[in-house]
Amino acid sequence: MAQIIEVTDINIPELAAFTRLTEAQLRNRLEPERGLLIAESPKVIGTALDAGYEPKALLMEHRHLEGQGRAIIDRCGDIPVYTGAREVLASLTGYALTRGVLCAMGRKPQPTVEEVCNGARRLAVLEGIVDTTNVGALFRAAAALGMDGILLSPTCCDPLNRRAVRVSMGTVFQIPWTRLEMGWPEPGLSRLHQLGFATVAMALDDRALSIDAPILKEQDKLAIVLGTEGDGLAHDTIAACEYTACIPMQHGVDSLNVAAAGSVAFWELRAR
Repeated sequence: MAQIIEVTDINIPELAAFTRLTEAQLRNRLEPERGLLIAESPKVIGTALDAGYEPKALLMEHRHLEGQGRAIIDRCGDIPVYTGAREVLASLTGYALTRGVLCAMGRKPQPTVEEVCNGARRLAVLEGIVDTTNVGALFRAAAALGMDGILLSPTCCDPLNRRAVRVSMGTVFQIPWTRLEMGWPEPGLSRLHQLGFATVAMALDDRALSIDAPILKEQDKLAIVLGTEGDGLAHDTIAACEYTACIPMQHGVDSLNVAAAGSVAFWELRAR
């Protein structure tokens, strides 16, 4: 049975995960098996529980103890549930809990690149994307529009960052993903080619194919490579990919936000 604990002192160390730890401290790269993440809202928390993430503690307003947080409490077993008035928790977290329920959860070991690629026909590959909103939106789009997994370059932001998790609506817990820790763009792209994937760089280039080119749709296994928000993909990355593609634009618009561009590419190039 859960331990209901009234919050009267916002400085107690047990609340640090919700209030004082930075994202880097939550991630705890030196000891990843001890790392934490923060999931927000019953829907996202429930998705994480379905995926096997272990709850460590809950934080919610009084009204959610018998409201939308009840089912989550029942699923989480014997863990502390910290609770208080809305005003108290807003002062504790620095913002109003608009979704009412937070859960600190243990991280899981990342799968290998081979495990993510096994059985996959379509992959999203993210290079240097550091905006957590864009990463969360790309995960949501990839899950919804037919991608089988996501690979990240070493410089991408953490998909389990609190904001990325929230924007993804929990899809970071549903779609397989890992980092290309062996190096990027080489040997990461070489490994994808060895695993049978054709690679297409999404980039503005005079030689680029249209995103609806038949040769791209006909690929049995395809990795769609998307670049950072400002400069796009590195020249070395584009050169190492087998194809380059772009989305035809109108009205003088030269490009889309990376999350929007990714959504178009995922839909157009999904496996048939």
